[in-house]
Amino acid sequence: LIVDDFSVIRRIIRSFLYELGHDNFAEAEDGEVALRLLRSTKFDFVITDVNMPKMNGFALLEAIKGDDSLKHIPVLVVTAESRKEDIMRAVRCGAAGFIVKPFTKATLEGKMSMILSKLTIAT
Repeated sequence: LIVDDFSVIRRIIRSFLYELGHDNFAEAEDGEVALRLLRSTKFDFVITDVNMPKMNGFALLEAIKGDDSLKHIPVLVVTAESRKEDIMRAVRCGAAGFIVKPFTKATLEGKMSMILSKLTIAT
């Protein structure tokens, strides 16, 4: 699930994912829409922006990690902010990883691979 209030960013992430061999994804323009989708459809991974209207990425992350039926889903946080406090907050809230915009397909691939390999080891 790709969550970002800017359609251009969602399109870029979608394109990167497609090029990396992932073709089954959905999009949401804010955390509220994302949470509704997460509660009605099965997702294996969430990539979310931080700064969004209605429900920001931190609130979405907290909602996911606070829900027993969703907390197993890894969440990769993407933001234009590179402040140490934001990175620490994402980690405290349960993010599996953190990427600062702008980023490349290789950066996304590396972060996703790292997150997914940790899941494989844990199971």
